[in-house]
Amino acid sequence: MTRIKPKADPWLCAVAAAQSSVDQPNALFAALDRAVKSAIGHKLFTILAYDDASGEAARVYSNLPGPYPAGGRKRLAPGPWTEAVLDRGEAYIGRTQDDLRNVFSDHELITSLGCASVLNMPVRWRGRTLGSLNLLHEAGWYDEDDVAACLPFAQLTLPALLAQAP
Repeated sequence: MTRIKPKADPWLCAVAAAQSSVDQPNALFAALDRAVKSAIGHKLFTILAYDDASGEAARVYSNLPGPYPAGGRKRLAPGPWTEAVLDRGEAYIGRTQDDLRNVFSDHELITSLGCASVLNMPVRWRGRTLGSLNLLHEAGWYDEDDVAACLPFAQLTLPALLAQAP
């Protein structure tokens, strides 16, 4: 009987290997940025950590620190987006500038960076959303296949987000 050997995904392996680095969470976040850009694609990539107690999101990583610096915080207003991503743990795909305009108050800045679509991928632990990977690109870039491809990357973010939890 011939055994078919599984093939390791080099990007997932690179992200997993980055977790062993002493320079955390920077090594992990940089590896995620490179891997997600190559595997799925993005122009803007941020990682947010959510604080249930304050109702705020804190940006813990950004590949464009000029317009979107790490450390930025924003209050999250209840609505369909927060119910889907934060409460139910569902990915959100916005495919057009109108989708972004309906969800994000900073849609003009996003558009000025050449982005008109988004994939917000929640990072979940024990039924709670602790954060999200946020990928933004040109209009129509993301679809349901990207949600499946992004899930392992999002969950590999978990140790870094747990370490930052209050």
